[in-house]
Amino acid sequence: MEKFIEKAHTLLEALPYIKNFYGKTLVVKYGGSAMVKDELKRAFAEDITLLKYIGINPVVVHGGGPQIGEVMEKMGLESRFYRGMRVTDDATMDVVEMVLMGKVNKEIVNLINRAGGKAVGLSGKDGNMIFARKITFVEEKEGLPPEIIDIGKVGEVTEFNPEILRLLESSRFVPVIAPVGVDKEGDTFNLNADIVAAEIAIGLEAEKLIFLTDAEGVKGKDNELIKSLSAGEALDLIKKEIINGGMIPKIEWSVKTVKNGVGKVHIIDGRIPHSLILELFTDAGIGTEIVR
Repeated sequence: MEKFIEKAHTLLEALPYIKNFYGKTLVVKYGGSAMVKDELKRAFAEDITLLKYIGINPVVVHGGGPQIGEVMEKMGLESRFYRGMRVTDDATMDVVEMVLMGKVNKEIVNLINRAGGKAVGLSGKDGNMIFARKITFVEEKEGLPPEIIDIGKVGEVTEFNPEILRLLESSRFVPVIAPVGVDKEGDTFNLNADIVAAEIAIGLEAEKLIFLTDAEGVKGKDNELIKSLSAGEALDLIKKEIINGGMIPKIEWSVKTVKNGVGKVHIIDGRIPHSLILELFTDAGIGTEIVR
């Protein structure tokens, strides 16, 4: 009987959070190990389905870098990167679309549907959801004229149209979005999934943006997990080089997101099964939250 009572207490612990998030939108950036290991993929799909059934509106934005790299290698194409972004020529763009929209996106949709949800796969091209423009870089070296660096069809978000997501939300569908956009002339661009998730969270005025990563969250100089950070504290940790490497752009976009009206950003460890549920519906949580 004790273990059943303990389960009841766990459910009751979740109750105030369920009430608070009911009817709200949560944007989830899905990536890392949670997209690779079968156990974690199933757990993620179950978490998303549960959120929808209890009246919360999840929107999933996914990456797929390792999957793209694997297919490119099989096709004899070289993967090249500049400042962490995939150099995307025409052939690479074809692979990006094929893998993200044809393979990865549909696998996530299928997993959510099998878990009992109703998922629909989209890219930024559907319903003119995401418009983009080409990114270019200028490198300046002492004594030399500036050099323009062209990394191909890599873009940044210029406009987000939430109409199609609002329609799906009202019809109880879960949108699953591949980070591909288009410009006004119809040219397709490869987009950073973290940035797409942040822009969508801002555009939907979401309650939360959640990054599933292969890290526990943000750690301090003592290597201990920091449970909560204000936007200012987070930027200060970057200045002090306590936050470094690949975590820096996530933090910078987290700060931009909360400053533009999103309630909180969570950075959590997607290597833990049911990490979404543990972060959202328990008092302790498992990751780092960034607040305004």
